[in-house]
Amino acid sequence: MQKYLKIRLSGGILIFAVLTIIASAIYSCNKPKASAIPEPAKPVAVVHADQTGYPIHPYLYGMFTELLGNMFEKGTWAELLSDRKFFFPVNSDTTRRRTRGGFNRWRPVGPDETIIMDKQNPYVGEQSVKVILSGNEPHGIIQSGIGLGKAFKYTGRVILKGDAAIKVKVTLSWGKNSGQSVILGPLSGEYKKYPFEFVAGENTDSAKFEIASTGKGSFSIGAASLMRAANVNGFRSDLVALLRELHSGMYRWPGGNILSAYDWRDGIGDPDKRPPRYDYSRIPITDDNDVGTDEYMTLVKLLGIDPFIVVNSGTGDAKSAAEWVEYVNGPKDSPMGKLRASNGHPEPYNAKIWGIGNEMYGQWQIGYMAINHYVIKHRMFADAMRKVDPTIKIVASGATLTEINTDTRLHRMFPRNARIPFKFGTPEDWDGQLFANDLDCMDYISEHAYPYFGYAFDTVQQKFLPVKDSLPERLRKTPNRIKSSAESMHEYQKRFPKLKEKNIKYFMDEWSTGGRAFDGTLVVALTMHEIFRYTDLYEMSGLTGFTSNIAWNPRSVVYSSTGLFYKLYREKFGTIPIKVTGNSPQKELRGTVLVDKPAEPSGSPTYPLDVMAALSQDKSRLTLSVVNPTNSDQEIDISFEGISLKQNGNVYRIKAPDLRSANRPEKEPVITIVENKLDQIPGTFEIPALSITLYEFEKN
Repeated sequence: MQKYLKIRLSGGILIFAVLTIIASAIYSCNKPKASAIPEPAKPVAVVHADQTGYPIHPYLYGMFTELLGNMFEKGTWAELLSDRKFFFPVNSDTTRRRTRGGFNRWRPVGPDETIIMDKQNPYVGEQSVKVILSGNEPHGIIQSGIGLGKAFKYTGRVILKGDAAIKVKVTLSWGKNSGQSVILGPLSGEYKKYPFEFVAGENTDSAKFEIASTGKGSFSIGAASLMRAANVNGFRSDLVALLRELHSGMYRWPGGNILSAYDWRDGIGDPDKRPPRYDYSRIPITDDNDVGTDEYMTLVKLLGIDPFIVVNSGTGDAKSAAEWVEYVNGPKDSPMGKLRASNGHPEPYNAKIWGIGNEMYGQWQIGYMAINHYVIKHRMFADAMRKVDPTIKIVASGATLTEINTDTRLHRMFPRNARIPFKFGTPEDWDGQLFANDLDCMDYISEHAYPYFGYAFDTVQQKFLPVKDSLPERLRKTPNRIKSSAESMHEYQKRFPKLKEKNIKYFMDEWSTGGRAFDGTLVVALTMHEIFRYTDLYEMSGLTGFTSNIAWNPRSVVYSSTGLFYKLYREKFGTIPIKVTGNSPQKELRGTVLVDKPAEPSGSPTYPLDVMAALSQDKSRLTLSVVNPTNSDQEIDISFEGISLKQNGNVYRIKAPDLRSANRPEKEPVITIVENKLDQIPGTFEIPALSITLYEFEKN
């Protein structure tokens, strides 16, 4: 018996050992292969000016926007009040709510019982505020935590009704005994708009706005607004001025996860009568709907860029989508064109780029569905929208296998025996199914890139495991996703030849950097370089989100380092990409092909640097950009073939003291664009640590 147990135990150990060896072998497939070739002492690059790619489309400098975060509310929109149409009840409840940054709550002035949420006769939405008065003690509502600037002018309005004898005092206070008040009234039995204005006496982030009265009877508040007077069509003029200088090409709007439950009809007409709504994908964040279709179209005009509107294919329907197209593009005598004209915009906007849905493959979207159903829905939407305007270009809601395989939220939906990565041609191949069924009703296909920084996918354990990447490896996560998508499109082009015939390209309309300071800017630079290498496949790019370009508070705004990058490249970088070769290939990252890394590493073969070059549109200038994503100064030898250049030139550099460096409003910028002259093209280029350097040379 002991002998038998010994044999069984030994056999178990043997089996365990064999399995361990097999698992280790499989896991080793996910690790980068050790290079037998020694690393060069110094990278060498050759710029081949006679080998060019497709021109860089202005849309590649585009941006993603959505009605979440602080992109509009407490962002570019000049409104200072939160919940100005009273979606939430007004009381002294201290329960914490999940809200956007800077969201402030209304509180009662006086006891809670003096405030009634009127659901029977609301001015807008589900409820309005009714204030019960009881003598000399002021009763009303107050909101704190408002940011003001000294000597700044603020304009506002409050929608009131009540007993004829009542006069309401509106007060903006910025200190214990400092502020201004305006008396409004007399009131009437119908809601009426009462305007006012203030001039702030000091800088503060804790001002209070109060609407109150004394006496007997009651009054009701339908809506309230307090806006910075220095705005243009409702948008902060200082933010608009900086964003306009970026020449971003295109903004995608209105999102994002909120899109899948968004009703465009809530965002048109009188702003005070637009109902506040939940974002059902991220309860209980709400939207006042102050920035709707007409405001968005105004914004893109102010910024000098093109619109990209995405319709709701979650809770939405094809008829509503078609009516939205007609509202935007239809003649003024069409049903929706008449509605647009009644809202003050008689002429069509002629928006040409329209997306259908957002990430409709994911269960985090309201109304998501399986691909075999969604291909039908996409076609229904496309047909209805094109009947209204046959000239529009349609962007399908896509996802390559890399996106499907990467998102762990999707993994929970798959059968337990499913093995990731899925392959091309499988039911999980979302883009493949769209191309097979809907290729004739799309002009572009969207792709998103949200990699897991600091993790790599392990096929044995079927999950992402933490890894200790070097700095250049960590910063290359998003560029690797760009290249993975490019590799996927090459595979799709083989499987669906009509893709090339129709020239279907990616709209990479959402992608992230994983950083909030200069580390994020370095990722942006590396990612844009990678996109420029595949201009035959990418026509639009949308960084998440456009407010990453600025840092602001209620008084001031400044370019972030990311904004400086986009400003520099739009003004100086060429438009015709040039091939760059080198002697130092980029390192292969840990992970799995078709999940979190491409078959070949992204970047130029100039490790650890990344080099990109382009000619100006008239080919009279050559621009060369070098990103150093390391903590040490680097050198690189660069030569130029196929072109004769003048020896003198310009050099522009964005450099940070460290990765966490960031520009702050009301403070001297720590990151700027530094410009210098070059008397001679160096053979060896010296590139400082943590920097983005752009060289500009004229052709002989």
